[in-house]
Amino acid sequence: MPALRHAGGDSHGVLESELFGHERGAFTGAIATRIGRFELADHGTLFLDEVGDIPLELQPKLLRVLQEREFERLGSTRTKRVDVRIVAATNRDLEAMVAEGTFRRDLYYRLNVFPIAVPPLRERPEDIPPLVRYFAQKFARGMNKRIETIPADVMAALAGYPWPGNVREIENAIERAMILTSGRALRVAVSEMRAPAPTSSADDTLAATERDAILRMLRTTHGVIGGPNGAAARLGMKRTTLQSRMQKLGIRRSA
Repeated sequence: MPALRHAGGDSHGVLESELFGHERGAFTGAIATRIGRFELADHGTLFLDEVGDIPLELQPKLLRVLQEREFERLGSTRTKRVDVRIVAATNRDLEAMVAEGTFRRDLYYRLNVFPIAVPPLRERPEDIPPLVRYFAQKFARGMNKRIETIPADVMAALAGYPWPGNVREIENAIERAMILTSGRALRVAVSEMRAPAPTSSADDTLAATERDAILRMLRTTHGVIGGPNGAAARLGMKRTTLQSRMQKLGIRRSA
Protein backbone atom coordinates (compact mmCIF):
# COMPACT_ATOMS: atom_id res chain seq x y z
CA MET A 1 0.00 0.00 0.00
CA PRO A 2 1.72 3.23 -1.12
CA ALA A 3 1.66 5.89 1.54
CA LEU A 4 2.04 9.63 1.55
CA ARG A 5 3.11 11.35 4.75
CA HIS A 6 2.87 15.05 4.15
CA ALA A 7 5.20 17.35 6.05
CA GLY A 8 3.80 20.79 6.69
CA GLY A 9 6.81 22.47 5.11
CA ASP A 10 6.27 20.91 1.65
CA SER A 11 5.39 23.41 -1.05
CA HIS A 12 2.18 23.15 -3.04
CA GLY A 13 4.07 22.17 -6.23
CA VAL A 14 6.16 19.47 -4.55
CA LEU A 15 3.11 17.88 -2.94
CA GLU A 16 1.12 18.03 -6.19
CA SER A 17 3.99 16.31 -8.00
CA GLU A 18 4.17 13.69 -5.26
CA LEU A 19 0.46 12.94 -5.57
CA PHE A 20 -0.10 13.22 -9.30
CA GLY A 21 3.36 13.02 -10.86
CA HIS A 22 4.93 15.36 -13.42
CA GLU A 23 6.22 15.41 -16.96
CA ARG A 24 9.79 16.14 -17.89
CA GLY A 25 10.35 19.90 -17.99
CA ALA A 26 7.15 20.67 -16.03
CA PHE A 27 9.19 22.88 -13.69
CA THR A 28 12.78 23.72 -12.90
CA GLY A 29 14.55 20.54 -11.87
CA ALA A 30 12.04 18.17 -13.50
CA ILE A 31 14.65 16.36 -15.58
CA ALA A 32 12.56 13.20 -16.00
CA THR A 33 8.94 12.09 -15.96
CA ARG A 34 7.73 11.00 -12.54
CA ILE A 35 4.78 8.76 -11.72
CA GLY A 36 2.73 10.02 -8.78
CA ARG A 37 1.27 8.16 -5.84
CA PHE A 38 -2.19 7.85 -7.35
CA GLU A 39 -0.84 6.13 -10.46
CA LEU A 40 1.28 3.82 -8.35
CA ALA A 41 -1.75 2.87 -6.27
CA ASP A 42 -4.05 2.19 -9.25
CA HIS A 43 -6.34 -0.78 -8.42
CA GLY A 44 -4.97 -0.69 -4.89
CA THR A 45 -4.96 1.41 -1.72
CA LEU A 46 -3.30 4.75 -0.99
CA PHE A 47 -2.73 5.96 2.57
CA LEU A 48 -2.86 9.74 2.97
CA ASP A 49 -1.37 10.70 6.33
CA GLU A 50 -1.95 14.18 7.83
CA VAL A 51 -4.63 14.91 5.23
CA GLY A 52 -5.62 18.00 7.23
CA ASP A 53 -2.30 19.62 6.25
CA ILE A 54 -2.97 19.50 2.48
CA PRO A 55 -2.97 23.12 1.19
CA LEU A 56 -6.36 24.62 0.36
CA GLU A 57 -5.33 25.33 -3.25
CA LEU A 58 -4.54 21.65 -3.83
CA GLN A 59 -7.74 20.32 -2.29
CA PRO A 60 -9.90 20.73 -5.46
CA LYS A 61 -7.53 18.44 -7.38
CA LEU A 62 -7.68 15.87 -4.60
CA LEU A 63 -11.48 16.09 -4.59
CA ARG A 64 -11.54 15.56 -8.35
CA VAL A 65 -9.45 12.41 -8.26
CA LEU A 66 -11.55 11.03 -5.40
CA GLN A 67 -14.86 11.84 -7.06
CA GLU A 68 -14.15 11.55 -10.79
CA ARG A 69 -11.15 9.20 -10.55
CA GLU A 70 -9.15 11.29 -12.99
CA PHE A 71 -6.26 13.77 -12.97
CA GLU A 72 -3.42 15.16 -15.05
CA ARG A 73 0.26 15.04 -14.26
CA LEU A 74 1.94 18.40 -13.76
CA GLY A 75 2.91 19.75 -17.18
CA SER A 76 0.54 17.45 -19.06
CA THR A 77 -2.87 17.90 -20.68
CA ARG A 78 -3.49 14.16 -20.91
CA THR A 79 -6.13 12.94 -18.45
CA LYS A 80 -5.39 9.73 -16.60
CA ARG A 81 -7.97 7.55 -14.89
CA VAL A 82 -7.33 5.52 -11.75
CA ASP A 83 -9.28 3.29 -9.38
CA VAL A 84 -7.83 3.83 -5.89
CA ARG A 85 -9.12 3.12 -2.41
CA ILE A 86 -8.18 5.94 -0.04
CA VAL A 87 -7.36 5.59 3.64
CA ALA A 88 -6.83 9.04 5.19
CA ALA A 89 -5.63 9.98 8.66
CA THR A 90 -5.27 13.22 10.57
CA ASN A 91 -4.92 14.52 14.11
CA ARG A 92 -6.62 17.77 13.13
CA ASP A 93 -10.26 18.67 13.77
CA LEU A 94 -11.49 18.72 10.17
CA GLU A 95 -14.97 19.87 11.17
CA ALA A 96 -13.47 22.94 12.83
CA MET A 97 -11.26 23.54 9.78
CA VAL A 98 -14.34 23.41 7.53
CA ALA A 99 -16.01 25.99 9.74
CA GLU A 100 -12.88 28.18 9.55
CA GLY A 101 -12.71 27.86 5.77
CA THR A 102 -9.30 26.13 5.76
CA PHE A 103 -10.62 22.76 4.57
CA ARG A 104 -13.16 22.24 1.80
CA ARG A 105 -16.55 21.04 2.98
CA ASP A 106 -17.12 18.85 -0.10
CA LEU A 107 -13.71 17.21 0.32
CA TYR A 108 -14.42 16.59 4.00
CA TYR A 109 -17.66 14.77 3.20
CA ARG A 110 -15.97 12.82 0.40
CA LEU A 111 -13.30 11.59 2.82
CA ASN A 112 -15.69 11.02 5.71
CA VAL A 113 -17.33 7.90 4.24
CA PHE A 114 -16.36 5.48 7.01
CA PRO A 115 -14.76 7.41 9.87
CA ILE A 116 -12.84 5.61 12.60
CA ALA A 117 -11.99 7.69 15.66
CA VAL A 118 -8.86 6.49 17.45
CA PRO A 119 -8.66 7.81 21.02
CA PRO A 120 -5.30 9.22 22.18
CA LEU A 121 -3.02 6.93 24.18
CA ARG A 122 -3.82 8.72 27.42
CA GLU A 123 -7.39 7.40 27.08
CA ARG A 124 -6.31 3.80 26.39
CA PRO A 125 -3.37 3.06 28.71
CA GLU A 126 -3.96 -0.68 28.29
CA ASP A 127 -2.46 -0.35 24.78
CA ILE A 128 0.84 1.05 26.05
CA PRO A 129 2.50 -2.20 27.27
CA PRO A 130 2.01 -4.09 23.97
CA LEU A 131 3.26 -1.04 22.04
CA VAL A 132 6.34 -0.87 24.25
CA ARG A 133 7.06 -4.55 23.71
CA TYR A 134 6.50 -4.27 19.96
CA PHE A 135 8.85 -1.32 19.50
CA ALA A 136 11.42 -2.86 21.85
CA GLN A 137 11.53 -6.01 19.71
CA LYS A 138 11.60 -3.98 16.50
CA PHE A 139 14.56 -1.82 17.51
CA ALA A 140 16.38 -4.70 19.21
CA ARG A 141 16.42 -6.58 15.91
CA GLY A 142 17.54 -3.51 14.00
CA MET A 143 20.37 -2.80 16.45
CA ASN A 144 21.34 -6.45 16.87
CA LYS A 145 20.59 -6.37 20.59
CA ARG A 146 18.87 -8.88 22.82
CA ILE A 147 16.32 -7.54 25.29
CA GLU A 148 14.92 -10.20 27.61
CA THR A 149 12.99 -8.12 30.14
CA ILE A 150 11.27 -4.81 30.59
CA PRO A 151 11.38 -4.03 34.34
CA ALA A 152 8.02 -3.60 36.03
CA ASP A 153 8.89 -0.10 37.31
CA VAL A 154 9.83 0.99 33.79
CA MET A 155 6.60 -0.36 32.32
CA ALA A 156 4.56 1.25 35.09
CA ALA A 157 6.19 4.62 34.43
CA LEU A 158 5.58 4.32 30.69
CA ALA A 159 1.94 3.32 31.24
CA GLY A 160 1.43 6.30 33.55
CA TYR A 161 2.84 8.88 31.14
CA PRO A 162 0.18 10.78 29.08
CA TRP A 163 2.07 10.54 25.74
CA PRO A 164 0.91 13.81 24.15
CA GLY A 165 2.70 12.74 20.94
CA ASN A 166 0.83 9.41 20.94
CA VAL A 167 2.30 6.40 19.09
CA ARG A 168 5.05 8.37 17.35
CA GLU A 169 6.30 9.68 20.67
CA ILE A 170 6.33 6.26 22.28
CA GLU A 171 8.18 4.86 19.24
CA ASN A 172 10.85 7.57 19.52
CA ALA A 173 11.17 7.03 23.28
CA ILE A 174 11.73 3.30 22.91
CA GLU A 175 14.24 3.80 20.09
CA ARG A 176 16.22 6.20 22.29
CA ALA A 177 15.99 3.76 25.22
CA MET A 178 17.27 0.95 23.03
CA ILE A 179 20.28 3.02 21.97
CA LEU A 180 21.14 3.70 25.63
CA THR A 181 20.53 0.13 26.87
CA SER A 182 23.62 -2.02 27.13
CA GLY A 183 22.29 -5.03 29.03
CA ARG A 184 19.43 -7.49 28.63
CA ALA A 185 16.87 -5.30 30.45
CA LEU A 186 15.39 -2.27 28.72
CA ARG A 187 16.30 0.95 30.48
CA VAL A 188 14.30 4.13 29.97
CA ALA A 189 15.32 7.55 31.28
CA VAL A 190 11.97 8.02 33.01
CA SER A 191 13.21 11.09 34.89
CA GLU A 192 13.66 12.91 31.57
CA MET A 193 10.05 12.38 30.54
CA ARG A 194 7.97 15.42 31.32
CA ALA A 195 4.20 15.61 31.36
CA PRO A 196 2.61 18.44 29.33
CA ALA A 197 2.41 21.80 31.05
CA PRO A 198 -0.90 22.48 32.79
CA THR A 199 -3.50 24.25 30.70
CA SER A 200 -3.70 27.99 31.10
CA SER A 201 -6.46 29.69 33.02
CA ALA A 202 -7.87 30.88 29.70
CA ASP A 203 -8.14 27.28 28.49
CA ASP A 204 -9.75 26.28 31.78
CA THR A 205 -12.27 29.11 31.47
CA LEU A 206 -13.10 28.11 27.89
CA ALA A 207 -13.61 24.47 28.89
CA ALA A 208 -15.83 25.51 31.82
CA THR A 209 -17.91 27.73 29.55
CA GLU A 210 -18.33 24.94 27.02
CA ARG A 211 -19.26 22.48 29.76
CA ASP A 212 -21.92 24.81 31.17
CA ALA A 213 -23.40 25.36 27.71
CA ILE A 214 -23.66 21.63 27.05
CA LEU A 215 -25.17 20.95 30.48
CA ARG A 216 -27.80 23.67 29.96
CA MET A 217 -28.75 22.25 26.57
CA LEU A 218 -28.97 18.70 27.95
CA ARG A 219 -31.34 19.93 30.62
CA THR A 220 -33.40 21.72 27.97
CA THR A 221 -33.66 18.58 25.83
CA HIS A 222 -34.16 16.31 28.87
CA GLY A 223 -30.96 14.44 28.04
CA VAL A 224 -31.81 13.79 24.39
CA ILE A 225 -28.63 14.10 22.26
CA GLY A 226 -29.60 13.03 18.73
CA GLY A 227 -32.49 13.91 16.44
CA PRO A 228 -33.64 17.24 15.00
CA ASN A 229 -34.56 18.59 18.44
CA GLY A 230 -31.70 17.00 20.34
CA ALA A 231 -28.84 18.79 22.06
CA ALA A 232 -26.38 18.16 19.22
CA ALA A 233 -28.60 19.78 16.57
CA ARG A 234 -29.37 22.75 18.82
CA LEU A 235 -25.68 23.27 19.49
CA GLY A 236 -24.91 23.07 15.76
CA MET A 237 -22.75 19.95 15.86
CA LYS A 238 -22.93 16.26 14.97
CA ARG A 239 -24.15 13.79 17.58
CA THR A 240 -20.81 11.98 17.62
CA THR A 241 -18.96 15.28 18.05
CA LEU A 242 -21.11 16.22 21.03
CA GLN A 243 -20.62 12.80 22.60
CA SER A 244 -16.87 13.16 22.18
CA ARG A 245 -16.93 16.61 23.81
CA MET A 246 -19.06 15.28 26.66
CA GLN A 247 -16.60 12.47 27.29
CA LYS A 248 -13.66 14.87 27.26
CA LEU A 249 -15.40 17.28 29.65
CA GLY A 250 -16.58 14.50 31.97
CA ILE A 251 -20.29 15.01 31.31
CA ARG A 252 -22.64 12.09 31.79
CA ARG A 253 -25.81 11.82 29.79
CA SER A 254 -27.90 11.76 32.94
CA ALA A 255 -26.57 15.28 33.73
